[in-house]
Amino acid sequence: MAGFGARLRNLFGTVRTIDEDTWDDLEAALIGADFGPDITEAMITDLREKVDRYRTTDPKDLQRMLREDVEERLAGFDPTLKLSERPAVVLVVGVNGVGKTTTIGKFAKFLANYQRSVLVGAADTFRAAAVEQVATWAERAGAQVVRPQHPGQDPASVAYQTVEQAKRDGSEIVLIDTAGRLHTKGGLMDELGKIRRVVEKLAPISEVLLVLDATTGQNGVLQAQAFIEHAGVTGLVITKLDGSAKGGFVLRVQDETGIPIKLIGQGERIGDLTGFTPHVFAQGLVG
Repeated sequence: MAGFGARLRNLFGTVRTIDEDTWDDLEAALIGADFGPDITEAMITDLREKVDRYRTTDPKDLQRMLREDVEERLAGFDPTLKLSERPAVVLVVGVNGVGKTTTIGKFAKFLANYQRSVLVGAADTFRAAAVEQVATWAERAGAQVVRPQHPGQDPASVAYQTVEQAKRDGSEIVLIDTAGRLHTKGGLMDELGKIRRVVEKLAPISEVLLVLDATTGQNGVLQAQAFIEHAGVTGLVITKLDGSAKGGFVLRVQDETGIPIKLIGQGERIGDLTGFTPHVFAQGLVG
């Protein structure tokens, strides 16, 4: 994001007037930032109309219009996390390798900063390493962890035990890690459906958050399509935005999936996950 912002600030800081070269440079910057051809074309068309309507040739006006356009497009979705239930149960889903497990630790820390008690369920029991990894991150965040009672335990039973313990202990928020890959996509979605049914016997599910890696762009969305279609996803978490020039992916993925972005990760440290605010993001992206 910082890379794209710097490129734009440089563009608007060096040109003295809006001409065809400016439009060409802006189009290249938007495509380079992974806005995608459709959104780029729509934005350029809108901006050309506004520039003509206001009869301006000042690049600062164009920069402001672009910032407002990005914010307006992002603000069409509600980024509010729905966590009012007690316990509020959150399923965290996504393809292996997107940073799902570390995101759970960062999310636990984010919630702890708001004085919320968090219980993490290590329900990705198909990979022993995943259980240890999520436990390590959760403990760093000061969250309690429910581990499988034996290797390969049924994920739904781990999820059930986690919610059961949360109700017993009065934990406010439950984060459940889930598998990112099984032998078949159908099997994976069946497993998520089973977790949902078992958990809902004890408490409603407040959010299903899908973790996406900004650096994989459109490929990441395609890989996650089964989750989007079958897992009842209520919000997106975009990771690895730090230092990448892929900020446009945020607008593009929301537009294409129709699912709001609720959290963004912009670094490797445990405190580097934040809530998503369209105004702040547009300001950082466009300058």
